[in-house]
Amino acid sequence: MVRVARVAPGSIAEEIGMVPGTELISVNGRAVQDFLDWEFLAADDELEIEARQPGGEAIVFELERPEGEQIGVTLEPPSVRRCANRCEFCFIEGLPQGLRKNLYIRDDDYRLSFTYGNFATLSNVRERDIARIIEYRLSPLYVSVHATNWEARKVLLNNPRVPNIVEQLARLANGGIQFHCQMVVVPGLNDGAVLEESLSDLWNLGKAVISAAVVPVGITQFSHLYTGEPMSPGRARDLLGHVDRWSDRARRERADTWVFGSDELYLLAGEELPPAKHYGDFAQIENGIGAITSLRMRVAEGIADLPRLEGLRIGIVTGKAMGSLMPPLIDSIAGATGAQFELIQIENSLFGPTITTAGLLVGADMRNALGGRHDLDIALIPAETLNDDRIFLDDVRFDDLREELSIPIFPSYDFMDILTSDELVVHA
Repeated sequence: MVRVARVAPGSIAEEIGMVPGTELISVNGRAVQDFLDWEFLAADDELEIEARQPGGEAIVFELERPEGEQIGVTLEPPSVRRCANRCEFCFIEGLPQGLRKNLYIRDDDYRLSFTYGNFATLSNVRERDIARIIEYRLSPLYVSVHATNWEARKVLLNNPRVPNIVEQLARLANGGIQFHCQMVVVPGLNDGAVLEESLSDLWNLGKAVISAAVVPVGITQFSHLYTGEPMSPGRARDLLGHVDRWSDRARRERADTWVFGSDELYLLAGEELPPAKHYGDFAQIENGIGAITSLRMRVAEGIADLPRLEGLRIGIVTGKAMGSLMPPLIDSIAGATGAQFELIQIENSLFGPTITTAGLLVGADMRNALGGRHDLDIALIPAETLNDDRIFLDDVRFDDLREELSIPIFPSYDFMDILTSDELVVHA
């Protein structure tokens, strides 16, 4: 069931009499089952919309829409397809109890893959979904492949009924669909020969696979399902060997890096991160592919625009993973601004010491690190720690934390966004 949540004032929808709560049944004779149907079916200029008003009255809206003009409705949030797999390495299974309910939703939804870039396994995709993806041209999709070897994939996803991913991808590719793929690698399960087979199979799909990422398994102190080994530096170097061989081939034959190791993989292996040109358009940056290199690039590009901030004492909060990488960046910013910087590395109190990325730090970590600090003028915290409602993973609200602390704090993506912003207010 698809219902209207809001109607924009002055919009076509308001003009024809749509109201919040209107149920959208069909468009030009095609049933509206979810937000994708509405988005694609309502793209025509001439529409006949069968609907039901909140009071139960059936109604048909007929309209001719000027080219490019929006109808002006926002739909109620869709129901999400849940994941039927039980992957040992699933991050949701590594969450502690007591967090807000929506954090425990294990989605596996190709619609969200297309719309938001969420990774999906395609293990719950049926024939009608394949046809729909091709008809609506839902491309590119972000696919958690993990392994193309069917038996290995059944073990990884802990699902004996998982479809053959190579056959699925091939069918979609023949329909013009492209993919960004990832392999989360579990030592002893999908590394070595299995990883080599996976990369070969994806390579043989040609231009359909735009990029492939190799990501080391990440385990929290609450990952109760995981029975495998942690990712060691030696295994991380072995994985980078696979990545390097295939990326060298891709650059020779296709003039594109194609396969990438995650930033965490390089850090675990103790290897230097590649330069910006290695990542092209940073297609999987949200998956931790090139995020550090992108940060370095943004700092280098923006440093000339920084104001002078002599005497200002600034704390920069980060996770353990970035500890050795931050000092050169901070030194360059200090030289450009004249400010004094202190790097504040935090161990994750919620997920444990094995989770070192800054984006998973929580409100309690910020409180512990910054509470009682009077020797700083401001502190910058990773903006990735907050959701769209400015809430940390442990349900601490940013605004509440800001009120508690004795120094102003600012969420920052790359330092430049705050140091050049009018939002920067100094409380000396």
